[in-house]
Amino acid sequence: MKRKKMNIVLIAGALCITMLSGCALLKNEAGKMKEKLKGRTAIVQTYDEESNIIDSIKGKSISISSEDKFAVKDKEGNTTQQSSVISLTIGGKSMVHVGSSLVLYEEGLTDVFNEYSKTVNIKNFDRSTPFINTMINKMKNITTGKSKAILIRSQSGKPLATFVGDNVSYFATGIDKSTGILIDGKYIFIYRCDYTIYDLDLLE
Repeated sequence: MKRKKMNIVLIAGALCITMLSGCALLKNEAGKMKEKLKGRTAIVQTYDEESNIIDSIKGKSISISSEDKFAVKDKEGNTTQQSSVISLTIGGKSMVHVGSSLVLYEEGLTDVFNEYSKTVNIKNFDRSTPFINTMINKMKNITTGKSKAILIRSQSGKPLATFVGDNVSYFATGIDKSTGILIDGKYIFIYRCDYTIYDLDLLE
């Protein structure tokens, strides 16, 4: 009986350590993203519901945070609802954004969707054919040797960006309605977007 209790305690302790380690890892990854973007060049783009680019900004030394003045707090000052407004600093200049889909990606990553749309009229594209499969197979020169693809969509489900890489991981950012993605050491921050990460073998 004592041994059984001891085993339960050990298992519970191991689970707690694993959970704490996982939380620490997420915080660490988010911290690394902020640190890595300082001094690095990235592109920030916002999109309408049809996935048309509203604006595109390129700059260095980028930082991203939530605009806490819009967070909902209780009488004790505890946050009950995170702010959906994000604040960005790009090369010392500020930008505040809320609402539409936003993608920030580090220079050195290729948006396969952007390259594909230069040669194919997306509006006339046959939607009955699996879109991502067709695009990846037509962009073999970019996707060859890669193992994963990330398809990012607007809030209405329209594809707006696609990236490929070998080592892909994703993590919480501490900002509402956003995700951080690491692709081969390069960072992507997505806000108010849908996304799917595929093994390329599924699409070929």
